[in-house]
Amino acid sequence: MTAKSDDKPIPAATVLLLRDKPAFEVLMVERHENIGFAGGAIVFPGGRIDPGDRNPAWTEHSTGGDAQLLSAQVAAIREAFEEAGVLIAREAGEGTEGPLVTGARAASLDPWRREVENDDAKFMELIRQEKLTLACDQLSLFAHWVAPPGLHRRFDTLFFAALCPEGQEAREDGNEATEALWISPQNALAARERGDRKVIFPTFCNLHLLGASKNAGEVIASARARRVVPVQPDVETRDGVAWLAIPEGLGYPVTCERLDVSIRQ
Repeated sequence: MTAKSDDKPIPAATVLLLRDKPAFEVLMVERHENIGFAGGAIVFPGGRIDPGDRNPAWTEHSTGGDAQLLSAQVAAIREAFEEAGVLIAREAGEGTEGPLVTGARAASLDPWRREVENDDAKFMELIRQEKLTLACDQLSLFAHWVAPPGLHRRFDTLFFAALCPEGQEAREDGNEATEALWISPQNALAARERGDRKVIFPTFCNLHLLGASKNAGEVIASARARRVVPVQPDVETRDGVAWLAIPEGLGYPVTCERLDVSIRQ
């Protein structure tokens, strides 16, 4: 692929929300089919890092965040709230030992979701008015993917893993996300294999990595122990066949697939 002079990837963030009851599952959302990137695919909630996510004031309205990752953590939490109605936050003043907001509290904030989606700066307004604090300490860096050069739209995406706050229910926004579903990594991959679900290559690989763990706690422990480095897929020709591949030795159980299969996604 040939890079363009202005082919700088767009910073983005996503979050793998996990639960163990009734089974080990991850929250995924189906993107509206008319959306330009990954339309119709099931993905983890996420999106680009918006200007409001870089507001220095977030240091006063978050706990446990990594200074170098804070804007990405804010974006991941914001996107989970916009797309799925899940809010990783505490009542202000609770500190990192305090409980996360309840399901009822998160549901009461639904009127804010469309406002935040239309204007990312509204997320800070929500947190301030509702006297909340983002629980960035709950997010563990899981993966870092950079789309290869030459694409119409490239993203440089940080993936975080987090336990879904107990009692909170996922509710798709009906706009960017047309469905929110809890699904095991194995079932998501099986649905892709059957052709029932569209799953793009980065999600495909990260579902395999997720499925290497038996439960949510193991995912988070593994993420914290693993050295996360940027992963950039490339196209390789093997025996005359084009493959989309990532480097070996990064912990991924699956590192390639035929390009024609990937393109169909």
